[in-house]
Amino acid sequence: MKFGLSTVTRGVFSTRESYRAVAVAAERAGFDFLSVSDHVVVPANLKSKYPYTPSGAFSAADEGYCLDLLATIAFLSGCTERLRLLASVMVVPHRPAMLTAKMISTIDVLSNGRLILGAGAGWMKEEFELLGAPFKDRGAITDEYLAAFQELWTKDAPVYNGKHVSFSDVLFYPKPVQKPHPPIWIGGESAPALRRTIRFADAWYPGNNSQTMPLDTPQRLAAGIAHVHKACAAAGRDPATMEVALLVQNYFEWEPHEIADGSARRLFTGSAADMIDDVGALEDIGVGYVALRLGGDTAEEAVARIERFGADVIGRA
Repeated sequence: MKFGLSTVTRGVFSTRESYRAVAVAAERAGFDFLSVSDHVVVPANLKSKYPYTPSGAFSAADEGYCLDLLATIAFLSGCTERLRLLASVMVVPHRPAMLTAKMISTIDVLSNGRLILGAGAGWMKEEFELLGAPFKDRGAITDEYLAAFQELWTKDAPVYNGKHVSFSDVLFYPKPVQKPHPPIWIGGESAPALRRTIRFADAWYPGNNSQTMPLDTPQRLAAGIAHVHKACAAAGRDPATMEVALLVQNYFEWEPHEIADGSARRLFTGSAADMIDDVGALEDIGVGYVALRLGGDTAEEAVARIERFGADVIGRA
């Protein structure tokens, strides 16, 4: 099991000093990767429902504070040596395809091949409107942009002709360090997201608190993985080539908490032994990576929690 630390670009993670302290602590504690969330702007009057809470409330809606994803990852790559850096998840239609491909390639080169591209189509209609990006066509745009990224990253004479992006006669260098390109993890649980996963992804990367496909217990996640594997086989893809990475969307806590319906203990809550049991249960169903939300009201508290989790769980599991 590879452990990741999931961060949002606000609160504890809103300054250079605190973000660096958390990243360095995560690397020291044995985390394999650190993820950074993506929003460019938040509308003042948000009506769209967030797909991972029962109420649809989005935690950043009140303050609207968010650092840019790719700039933050570039900064963190300079603060760390070993930690891999995951875009979790980049809303692909928000940024022009060729510029985004170049930024990702640049980060991969300057981080010495430590970038993982988590990718999704997005959910916040008002943010798309503010950015001048088409919301209705976001799925088709995401698919075209991902295909364009792969063309630019792998071909010496890249050519792509699509409805939403087209190019030829371009020299695109440097290519990413990782070959054939940085790993792609596709987030989402909807039918279009799963089709995108089968086509593009090295790993399926769902959130455990999905309101349409709850994956908040090992048993429910196992059923979700079986569904993805069946879809892979039907599409002619070997299910063994699809890794699974889970985003656990509540804080890890050293006291037990129940899942929303009260039927089980929430993953990564309780004693250290409970958390190690969670690791074993997830490994048994084929999960290779788990991204965990941190908690802590200050950088000092966050670092202390990282150090404790590293000693209690990562070091023992």
